[in-house]
Amino acid sequence: MRIILASKSPRRKDLLGMFVPKFDIIVSNAEETLEDGLSIIEQSKKLGYIKAKAVFDETDGDRVVIGSDTMVVKDGKLFGKPKDFKEAVSMLETLRNDKHQVITSIAILSQDGDNYAEYIDYDITDVYFKDISREEIVDWINEGKCFDQAGAYAIQDKFAVFIDKIDGNYSTVVGLPIHKVYEYIKKWI
Repeated sequence: MRIILASKSPRRKDLLGMFVPKFDIIVSNAEETLEDGLSIIEQSKKLGYIKAKAVFDETDGDRVVIGSDTMVVKDGKLFGKPKDFKEAVSMLETLRNDKHQVITSIAILSQDGDNYAEYIDYDITDVYFKDISREEIVDWINEGKCFDQAGAYAIQDKFAVFIDKIDGNYSTVVGLPIHKVYEYIKKWI
């Protein structure tokens, strides 16, 4: 069975590679826009699905396509990838010394002979930041690693020193809840 990750994220690639020895990467060119009237969880699931569906539709044969989307949320407000230095500072100042949630959705579309199936799910992890000084925030942002990260941080990088604790699954915060992905695709690996 061909397994395809519909993501350009090196973090998702590394996570999937922990238990899938061979898979292809095809980056989805689906437009990621939020839809009015959907909850944050529904938004995340929709975005994961459209990424997977776009790649599924451009491939054929027996295959499993995995799409995912990660959102950082605090008090109902979304924190996406920062557009610039100022926005990154604002995000991290808002998240510091408090709790927020990371929601990562997965959409797994499979074709096995005549059988087509969809598995769509999500996982939520609470992340607790320590108090972070303005200087520490600026130093992190100046490394340039925050601009392709929801919430302007990377738990798997040196930013981890500012994480007090998490309540939930670490891989969900990194960007792919592998405990859920594994359960669905283990029959094909």
